[in-house]
Amino acid sequence: MRIFFSCLFCVTLIGCAGGDAGKFGPYNTSSDGEDKRLMLNGYDPVAYHTTQELTRGKPSISTQFDGVVYRFGSEANKTEFVKSPDRYVPQFGGFCANGIVYGIPWGGDGDQWKVIDGKLTIFGGQASRNYFLMSREPNMTLAQQYWRDEVSGSNTIWQRYKRLVLRVPHYKTGAQLEAEWQQSRQQPLKPASAQ
Repeated sequence: MRIFFSCLFCVTLIGCAGGDAGKFGPYNTSSDGEDKRLMLNGYDPVAYHTTQELTRGKPSISTQFDGVVYRFGSEANKTEFVKSPDRYVPQFGGFCANGIVYGIPWGGDGDQWKVIDGKLTIFGGQASRNYFLMSREPNMTLAQQYWRDEVSGSNTIWQRYKRLVLRVPHYKTGAQLEAEWQQSRQQPLKPASAQ
């Protein structure tokens, strides 16, 4: 009976949620004033690359790309974005990269981030950022695989619940990740000659 109601719940979710899919995939957007699909909570996507600081974009300096709105702190940043938007849009639709490692499009507010290999990567919080960067290369490979094969173009609510129930083989709980993070911090540094 529990399985029946779980399936019914999932079917209901599919019908209720249209997803937030643009041309290249779903996006983690918010709403602010006239901007109903605002990316990065209004932070300037170019400033992450140029000043490496959070810069609040202005509603009066904005543009749309792939159905979502980006705001900028200056006209120069907007011009730069318009010239090559693919360089500045966040990876994984602005969702937390650590969640995408598990096929779960969730979180990501723009205030926890890192530019990795020239691409803006967003995290759902400091802990998620720590966990992702702890095994950066394997995590990036997994995130790119799940983004490409499952998440991009999907109904994000359906995908989220699917992967919360049907977990990926490498799934780790928050407690397991925290224990690994704490252990990694306690390991002594190797002498320079051993590195």
